[in-house]
Amino acid sequence: MPTAYEIYTQLLSAYGTPEWWSDDPFTVMVQAVLVQNTAWENVVMATKAMGGIPRPETILLMADEELHALIRPCGFFRAKARTIRSLAAWWDGIRGDESSLSTEALRKQLLAIKGVGEETADVILVYALYRPSFIIDAYTRRLLSRLGFQFSSDTEIRSFFEEGLEADAGLYGSYHWLVLEHCKAVCRKTPCCDECRLRTICPFCCQ
Repeated sequence: MPTAYEIYTQLLSAYGTPEWWSDDPFTVMVQAVLVQNTAWENVVMATKAMGGIPRPETILLMADEELHALIRPCGFFRAKARTIRSLAAWWDGIRGDESSLSTEALRKQLLAIKGVGEETADVILVYALYRPSFIIDAYTRRLLSRLGFQFSSDTEIRSFFEEGLEADAGLYGSYHWLVLEHCKAVCRKTPCCDECRLRTICPFCCQ
């Protein structure tokens, strides 16, 4: 079975180093909510409609109807607006002091916000706050399953990655984007195994 690092090097060789999400933490937070259950293209559309992601204090002063209209292309706009407001209040309250909090404490605070699940919390930790907390999503589970792994829980998956890799947010962020890129392009629900750069280590390709 390949190690976490071996999978990473194969993906990196296939797709190259991805660009970082954004240098603005709050942009990552808002887009991480907007992208839930929708296509990234809709997030781009909403971001353009807003003229870029507004500052937390602007979000907090914005009327519900205005915020709903801006993010409507992303679906579930009422629920997402509530979550975005909660994130804005949270970030406005801790901004500048977040470095004094542990990754575990930050993750616990994020998970306490309605609408922020484990995947979204880890996305925010990695891409917005540069904390190493490996992101696990449906694409990660699909890839590992096809590579022959039989993990029984996300806790086991997290251990596989975090014990096999250096604890580095940059590495974790790149890894997540590479898995996303691979599963959208090749390792789809109906996979394109002939095009897969992992086929030499993937038992699914040999079936």
